[in-house]
Amino acid sequence: MPTVSVRIDEGEKAVLDNVAALLEQDRSTTMRQAMREGVETLRTRHAVERYQSGEVSVNEAAQLAGVSIAEWLELAHDRGLTTQLTETDLSFDAERAGEL
Repeated sequence: MPTVSVRIDEGEKAVLDNVAALLEQDRSTTMRQAMREGVETLRTRHAVERYQSGEVSVNEAAQLAGVSIAEWLELAHDRGLTTQLTETDLSFDAERAGEL
């Protein structure tokens, strides 16, 4: 497993140590978990922004977020997302979803 170093200030280290203690795990495990969850959040936020602006289709947004189309549709529904996609875009996404 490769090693990656990150510099954090004392306050961030204290927060990390507090969370590690709360979760009853070591600092490295907490860092890996935080990184995974943080990356997931960043990908989802980026996908939501691009989808909401009409830049990407349902399929593309799902790919950006790293989820299935079904998961994306649920996420979009839960967040009340709307889009400016055309009927052609939506038809293409529906056909694509039917192929899966």
